[in-house]
Amino acid sequence: MKIGFLASHGGSGMRAVLEAIGRGELEAIGVLCVSNNSSAPALALARRFGLDTRHLSAQAHPDPAALDSAMLHAFRVAGADTLVLSGYMKALGAGVLRAYAGRLLNVHPSLLPSYGGRGMYGDRVHAAVLAAGERESGATVHAVEEVIDGGPILMQARVPVLPADTLESLRARVQAVEGPLLVAALRAL
Repeated sequence: MKIGFLASHGGSGMRAVLEAIGRGELEAIGVLCVSNNSSAPALALARRFGLDTRHLSAQAHPDPAALDSAMLHAFRVAGADTLVLSGYMKALGAGVLRAYAGRLLNVHPSLLPSYGGRGMYGDRVHAAVLAAGERESGATVHAVEEVIDGGPILMQARVPVLPADTLESLRARVQAVEGPLLVAALRAL
């Protein structure tokens, strides 16, 4: 498996996958990290792990079809056969979605279908879970399709929501299961 990553910020999911590869827990190699944010820490992280990196954004490619084409070309040249979204905050184009259908994964910080969709990411999800008084939360790895967070659920990991939880404590508990869950989903793929 040759994995390409898309990240907008820190790339914690990418880090978990690359570390698992390094430990021999996942038979794969990372080949490329694409970011829409030229200053994303994920790009430096990817370079430390020996991956090629590309900054591809609407700034350089204002036409969405051109951006989609540039992204697809970059992943094809890198030889990626699987893509992982690691905190990528933009919708993908039709070309990338078609080319990697069934091999394009995302980890979301809730038990989808709850607390998913446009505008539901990161601390917004955890705040909504706490405000609703949920007793459990978790992470979901799902296939990426056109509808945000709407692709088939591949795996989930559950964590309790404790009475004294804060946004920070719930975030930490969910983040602790995201990396291992993503690695397990890639292993199953």
